[in-house]
Amino acid sequence: MSIAQPDPLPVAQGRSPRAIRAGLLPEEAGDFDREYRQVMREAMESLDLTPVLEMLDRWGRVALLSRDPERHRRMLDRAERLQRGEDLPTEPWPVTRARLGL
Repeated sequence: MSIAQPDPLPVAQGRSPRAIRAGLLPEEAGDFDREYRQVMREAMESLDLTPVLEMLDRWGRVALLSRDPERHRRMLDRAERLQRGEDLPTEPWPVTRARLGL
């Protein structure tokens, strides 16, 4: 009988803070640095690394999206324009899922 292994932590998957930061766009690195310092300070006080691991997981996804820098920048620009209230064409998630065959 084999013992089930726990899910690997982000660092065990090669997603160390250094590796994640290296995968980000230069314009996002400062946001990563600020948030990383903040969650590390909180972890020192609470003795709980959960928020650190959650932050690394979230930024790891951003780093994956950043593998195509131009596409990622277009997405960031579009999100910023939508937040400013610009009227841009969008579609509901169910429509997107159906279009992509998900």
